[in-house]
Amino acid sequence: MKKHLLLLLALLLFIVLLFVLNLLLGTVRIPMGSICRILLGSDGESEIWTNIIWSSRVPQALTALVAGAGLAVSGLQMQTVFRNPLAGPSVLGISNGASLGVACVVLLSGSLGGVALSRLGYMGDVAMSVAAIVGSLAVMGLILWVSTRVRGNVTLLIIGVMIGYLATAIIGVLKFFSAEEDIKAYVVWGLGSFARVSGDQMVLFVVLMAVLLPLSMLTVKSMNVYLLGDAYARNLGLDIRRARFMLIVCSGTLVAIVTAYCGPIMFIGLAVPHLARALFRSSDHRILMPATMLAGAALALLCNLIARMPGFEGALPVNSVTALVGAPVIASVLFRRRQSAE
Repeated sequence: MKKHLLLLLALLLFIVLLFVLNLLLGTVRIPMGSICRILLGSDGESEIWTNIIWSSRVPQALTALVAGAGLAVSGLQMQTVFRNPLAGPSVLGISNGASLGVACVVLLSGSLGGVALSRLGYMGDVAMSVAAIVGSLAVMGLILWVSTRVRGNVTLLIIGVMIGYLATAIIGVLKFFSAEEDIKAYVVWGLGSFARVSGDQMVLFVVLMAVLLPLSMLTVKSMNVYLLGDAYARNLGLDIRRARFMLIVCSGTLVAIVTAYCGPIMFIGLAVPHLARALFRSSDHRILMPATMLAGAALALLCNLIARMPGFEGALPVNSVTALVGAPVIASVLFRRRQSAE
């Protein structure tokens, strides 16, 4: 237990370091002393620097922090529900469902009504969030219904991938009948970015995630019992249907909100739970849940930092960076685990 606490503390310190680096590094060089004075509200600093810090770097860092934690927790919950190490928001079509919901707001509303709901300011943001939540929960509910009728995890995984392809096909049809401006807006949204959330949107996003992430900790006991199998869990008094429902609602809502604000961020929800298990060498969700949360936040901050490192024009798509950074790490972790098992 002491070793686990030290690892959690090390992860927390690493997050603090990455957060500071996100404020310090960028295309515009700002001295650390000036950043501290800007954050403390001191006068006399460059107005341009102040605007960069408060309007760009702080919102991006906070968004990456909570989005990474939310996606990682969602992936851990889905892998527990389906007892499938390949389960994740993107693999089982959950992100595709949220994307389909947002596509209806951005593309379908523009084709039918002439003006896309996404252009209506605050109401458009609310509409996108609600649509993403409905789309992701609909796919999660469908996956759960299918899981009660098939036994093999591989079959369930294939069905989830097919549902994702179906959602992608519907989005393609919507693109065909949509205006060029709406299509461009949706494609840019689909690249994934922590930079599009700012101002009141950032405050609302951080508040929502700050409420949902602690609530997800309430599912830890159910997740531990759930791992023992349905029969044993029932003997211990766990209501299987209720536990599944709570995990689906929590996981789907986290993915939906992150997707609505940041676009479909890939890889984090699938990879980070494996990374946490390898680092902490435990299957106890009392340890894995905070570990996964912190590891997801750290990976997202690292990817955001790489995406806008000095030398890049603008910022790279976050999805490209998450795959480039995370895939080799997870491949190494799984390879070492296989070697140790042998």
